[in-house]
Amino acid sequence: RSSVRVLCGSNWSLVLQGQWMLEFYAPWCPACQQIEATWESFAKESERLGITVGKVDVTQEPGLSGRFFVTTLPTIYHANDGVFRRYRGSRTLEDLQGYILERKWEAVEPVAGWKSPSSLMMHGMAGLFHFSGWIRQIHNYLTGTLGVHVWVSYAIFILATLLIGLLLGL
Repeated sequence: RSSVRVLCGSNWSLVLQGQWMLEFYAPWCPACQQIEATWESFAKESERLGITVGKVDVTQEPGLSGRFFVTTLPTIYHANDGVFRRYRGSRTLEDLQGYILERKWEAVEPVAGWKSPSSLMMHGMAGLFHFSGWIRQIHNYLTGTLGVHVWVSYAIFILATLLIGLLLGL
């Protein structure tokens, strides 16, 4: 059984309390696959280190990747009582452990307040990522299930955007 805590949209707020190391990954990502065994080993040491080790699958949780503004994979964050810092060090087990044991995270500039995953701005960003996933599902339904041509699907979205704009403008 894995010692890594899987986070999702409904339980991500757990990282606001205590000390965490959090990895954002995608199953198809070669760099993420490369760090997987190291991350598991790191998680097994988590109790000794006094932290919780978690992971987020960005393919399943687009809202969380938006909330944390994940643009590269894998992305690792350190969180201590709601203060987030991006980990940019080496991804070896020794360096990850040293980051915690030697409190190297204290020397790293925290994520700015407005870009913090718990801020109102990033809450809105998470909503946009959810919305884009919803649009992708509609497009896949139109093209895959109903057999509508891709360009017709695009035209539907263009018309919908124009109509919504006109309605809001009125």
